[in-house]
Amino acid sequence: MVSPRLPATMPAAAPSLRLAPEIFALIGRTPLLPLRFGAEGLTIYAKAEFMNPSGSIKDRLALTILSDALDRGLLRSDSVVLECTSGNTGIALAMVGAALGLRVKILMSDTASIERRHLMGHFGAEVELFKPDRGYATGIELAERMAADDPRYFLPRQFANPLNALDHEQHTGPEIITQMAKKVDAFVSGYGTGGTLSGCSRALKRHNPSVQIVAMEPAEAAMLSGEMPCCHSIEGVAGGYVPPLLAGAKIDRVEKIASADALAMTRRLAREFGLLVGTSSGANVCAALRTARRLGPAARVVTILCDRAERYYSTKLFMEAPADAS
Repeated sequence: MVSPRLPATMPAAAPSLRLAPEIFALIGRTPLLPLRFGAEGLTIYAKAEFMNPSGSIKDRLALTILSDALDRGLLRSDSVVLECTSGNTGIALAMVGAALGLRVKILMSDTASIERRHLMGHFGAEVELFKPDRGYATGIELAERMAADDPRYFLPRQFANPLNALDHEQHTGPEIITQMAKKVDAFVSGYGTGGTLSGCSRALKRHNPSVQIVAMEPAEAAMLSGEMPCCHSIEGVAGGYVPPLLAGAKIDRVEKIASADALAMTRRLAREFGLLVGTSSGANVCAALRTARRLGPAARVVTILCDRAERYYSTKLFMEAPADAS
């Protein structure tokens, strides 16, 4: 099974839709940056996924899933893409949908940052808020009920769709291997859908079975560590729901990162490295630095800078706080 990146042709079932290869050509093949932490005497390597056109790693799955649906004739001119998302996938689906001429409706937790709602609306998507009584599961079940009642709805099912992980296995993981000259000792990533961690781990383990796969999760919601989910400030990860795709991840270790440390590191990335990224990126870097300390200064540790900071203006990230992190 090959993960598509561009619709091969426009199906007859969707004559009013359009191809947009120009913007899609900007998705993926992101740079990998060496981040040298002088105080710690460590260097880690970070994949700059915030450079995707809508500003996050989720552009990859949005293009892959919608392209596949078009190729298989699952999208018609009256179709509506419906997804539950904390924000980045919604923004990505709204962007890809706009380029293709598709309607997009997003179900979103009322606790997510207001900037994400504005970005989706700017791309023309409709946003419906819900109260996340049971985390992501609340919105996922709502989407399933809506789709059962209206055949126009197409569900990407980002938390369960194998194309999500497959795209990272076929694209993101191999990109990392090439950019690191085939030398990777550890890969560190948080999980929202589980697609990045699962797909990249399969590609990296196939290349080097001894590579360590490290899952980052908020210390306040350490579900992989057997703890109960609770409130945390790292948007886009550990939403009170362990996604099915995570079952395919070959995880060797879990690093629990406190929200305060993630926020401090995110500010440090801006002030020391000029990297305008979101809080999950700061959390990933914290976990990557811990991994590098554990493995030694010669270890080649790779992590993900997931998205841009502009979508977090109304969150704790932009409140006054110390600029250091450990």
